[in-house]
Parts: sequence; structure tokens; C-alpha cells
Amino acid sequence: MLLPTDLLGEWELRRTVDDRRAGAAGTVVGTTTLAAAGPDEVRWDEAGTMRFADRETPVSRTLVVRRNPDGRWAVHFADGRVFHDWVWGERVDHACAPDAYTGVLDGDAEHWTVRWEAHGPAKDYVLVSELRRRTGPAD
Repeated sequence: MLLPTDLLGEWELRRTVDDRRAGAAGTVVGTTTLAAAGPDEVRWDEAGTMRFADRETPVSRTLVVRRNPDGRWAVHFADGRVFHDWVWGERVDHACAPDAYTGVLDGDAEHWTVRWEAHGPAKDYVLVSELRRRTGPAD
């Protein structure tokens, strides 16, 4: 199992978006940076360009991965809300009514993926993010 601290550095981000409800597909190409923000916190920044149908749009987001007092890690949105537990290679859930989100983080310290599926009355899509190492934490 990889911890977020094992993934510090800069990553090439390639994300595919399959919006089955809209019958459309898109991509995001950019970078992801994971940086230590303290002994129990990793900042996760993404920036890139989304290509969806005939449009290109700059996109970005910040997440924070924090170690809980019990030693387990959890991913949080930038505003502090919990997104999901950091569990490597196993399914995680994100409650966001009325839709259900399931995800998996998997791979190794040089190439890893994040896969999310959303199903429900408002959404039906699959996001697959592939991350390939560009630099390590000491670079």
C-alpha cells in the first residue's frame, strides 16, 4: 500500500472523461503536484486543460490528504470537507446525494491511477486519471 507521502513530486496528468448520460467524452491534460504541507498533510494540486466536445477550458483543483489521529489518511476538499479515505487498491466511496460515487487508487510510485464512477439520477460517468512521475520530492 502506498501512502500519500510515497507520491510526493510532480506528475504528468492524463484524465479521460466518459459522460454516458450526455453521450460525450473528453480529456484533461496537465500536471499534478503532491507536496508535503507538514508531517501529517500532503497538498494535492492539479492544473491542466479540459477538452470536451469542441471546447477547451483551463481546469484546476486543490485537495489535501491528512493523516487522522488513528494513523489512517483521508482526502479532503480544499474547503476541509472529507472527500474519501485514502485506501490503496480497494474501493472507496464518496457520498454526494443523489448520486453514488465509487473510486479506486492503484498503481506504484512511478505510475498510478485514480478511477471514479458516478451513478444516479443526475450523473452517469467514468473518470480515469493516469499519473506518471515527472519529478521526485528531492528534484
